[in-house]
Amino acid sequence: MNKNEFIDRVAEMAGINKAEATRTVDSVFDAITDALRKGDEVRIVGFGTFSATRRKEREGRNPRTGETIRIAASVHPKFAPGKGLKDALN
Repeated sequence: MNKNEFIDRVAEMAGINKAEATRTVDSVFDAITDALRKGDEVRIVGFGTFSATRRKEREGRNPRTGETIRIAASVHPKFAPGKGLKDALN
């Protein structure tokens, strides 16, 4: 399911038009992104937790040349599914 299909499904399930669903979905994504950027977690009970993990600078290897390279520190998004989501899938 891509974003447009997701928006169509939200509109259908919520009984709203596609424009309202688009604004709603975009607002949810923006709110999650903003919270993670600030270092906060987003916990949605029964669904899961969005968080950001910081990775330290480290050394790696270029797979083509075998040369040692420096991999910069970075922040990566993470999602841990909640019990409700896990139960719904099993």
